[in-house]
This record gives sequence, C-alpha cells and structure tokens, in this order.
Amino acid sequence: MNCHPPRADTILDTALELGESCGWDALRLHHVADALQLTLDEVRQCYAQKDDLAEAWFDRADQAALVVHEYDGFTALPPRTRTSMVIMAWLDALQPHRRLTRAMLGYKLEPGHLHLQALGIQRISRTVQWFMEAALLDPNGLQRIATETALTSTYLATFTRWLLDDTPASQNTRDLLDALLERQEQLLTRLFGHAARSTQRQLPQPRPAAATRQ
Repeated sequence: MNCHPPRADTILDTALELGESCGWDALRLHHVADALQLTLDEVRQCYAQKDDLAEAWFDRADQAALVVHEYDGFTALPPRTRTSMVIMAWLDALQPHRRLTRAMLGYKLEPGHLHLQALGIQRISRTVQWFMEAALLDPNGLQRIATETALTSTYLATFTRWLLDDTPASQNTRDLLDALLERQEQLLTRLFGHAARSTQRQLPQPRPAAATRQ
C-alpha cells in the first residue's frame, strides 16, 4: 500500500474523533473519508479495513512504551519499577480514548470476528515481548518463558482493570499493577533464585579481538 505516515496519522485521529461521537460500532470508513474529503481508495491505501485503525491505535501505545527506557537513570531502577513504568506508559497513551478503546475490543470479540481474535492473540504476545525489551528484562531459557508467561497474565489483568477504572490517574490500576508485579517477582525468585531480581541489565560481552598475526 502507498500511504504516507502523516496521512495515516490524520486518518486515525479523525476516526478517533468520529468514533467518540458516534461509537466505534457505528463508525464507517466512508465517514472518515467524507470528513477528510478523501476517496475511499485513499483511505484504503492506509487502512484496508476498519480494524486496522484499532491496530494503529494500539501501535501508538506500543511506541509510547518503547520511549520509556530512554529516560535518564532508567537502567538503574529495579526491574519491577521499570516494568511498571513501561506498562503504565502504554496505558497512559490510550487514556484519551479509553471508552473507545473498550469499544474496539468489544468489536474484536464479536462472534463473527474470529480472524480479529486470532490477530489479537498475536498482538498480545508481540506487545508483551516489547514490554520486556523496553523494561530491559533479559532472562534466558526457562526463566524467559516463565517471565513472559507471568508478564502476560499481569498485563491482561491490569489492562482489564484499566478499561473500567475511573479513579484519578487510574490509581486503582496502578495499585493492582504494583501488587501483581510484586507477586510475579516473588514467584520468579522462588523458581529461579536471586537472578530473577537482578537490577542490572546483563549486556552481551563482545568477543576478544583476534590476535594480530606477525
């Protein structure tokens, strides 16, 4: 598809605004095209179906989560703190359209949308893996599998709470996330020992340079 990023962003922003007015279920791509004075084919070049707009919305959240590791002093923080910051950055990016986000998920879960549900499972896995990258979590082997599984459970429980959380600054969500991450850390520590609580990222060490032949 031939779609320039600025146009894709404009289409998404317009779809979000219209969706807030009419509801996600009632939103049609021709509504977006009309609002922007575009042809349907110009919209199609950026978004082949309505659900692609939802995926682009979640992509924005992924991007917000990945920026967190660039903060000064981030690498020195404990893993639990880093992980909490990354997940909350993801949720905070969605906050301006929380109600609409809930409607997007409802649309995906309709009985006739099995293909969207299959893609949703892939997105969950992909997002969790990006959370681990952004939080600088580097376990290997069985510890990696256990960490990813536990983090997936934590993420889904936190996301579910956030969708219905009307407390200021999503405080109930933050409290739940902290409790779940503490429980996750305790479990992983029991399974894998102190290594699961290491606060330092273990970077791959470069191989020594080969000796120069004389």
